[in-house]
Amino acid sequence: MAPSIDRQGYWGQPTSTLDWCEENYVVSLYIAEFNTVSNLIMILPPICGAIQTYRDGLEFRYIFSFLGLAIGSWCFHMTLLYEMQLLDELPMIYSTCVFVYCYECFSQKKSISLFPIALLLIFSVSVTVWKEPVFHQVMYGALVACLVMRSVFIVTVYPWLRTLCYTSLCIFLLGFLLWNIDNIFCDSLASRQSLPPAVGVLTQFHAWWHIFTGLGSYLHILLLCGVWPTLHIEPQK
Repeated sequence: MAPSIDRQGYWGQPTSTLDWCEENYVVSLYIAEFNTVSNLIMILPPICGAIQTYRDGLEFRYIFSFLGLAIGSWCFHMTLLYEMQLLDELPMIYSTCVFVYCYECFSQKKSISLFPIALLLIFSVSVTVWKEPVFHQVMYGALVACLVMRSVFIVTVYPWLRTLCYTSLCIFLLGFLLWNIDNIFCDSLASRQSLPPAVGVLTQFHAWWHIFTGLGSYLHILLLCGVWPTLHIEPQK
């Protein structure tokens, strides 16, 4: 939880069930947690990736994988409103389910597999209905674990993608480590407000979580897109 501070911003009192380890409305009255600017890495590169994916003629599931990263987290940290929290947390589940579907059906050319869609839909609905942050985090972790196992299997089949795979995983895990440090040692990190601004910014580990997970997820989608043409190029006659 963020350190207690008596400052009122444009969006009013936070209504979200989570308030991260950063004093609210310190930099701007219009942005509750200024670490939200680090979410630009989850907005601009994925939009460019989605456009390029469309131009390359890849399937819609890959385009949606890019767009699923986009704006939810920005809105949540900017407002700390419960509605924006849902816009952040639920698309994390939905877009990761799309990643899982891409992996489970990676060898199928422009076809729809109803069974994995049904399972992932039931999973998404259950997380949506059960509005508990810890449950959401555990379920998101389970999805990420599935992605890790499937990606490791993929690179055993397509070893030239191994570097991209392990790079994306290591970057994502580094972001996860910093996220936990920010949560566990929040009381100790509260003193960073007295540090020079340039130093204090570097200790905003939740912002680094955005940067590293955004980059790791982007590279992971590139891994999926790298598998696709290998599987679906028509043989020469």
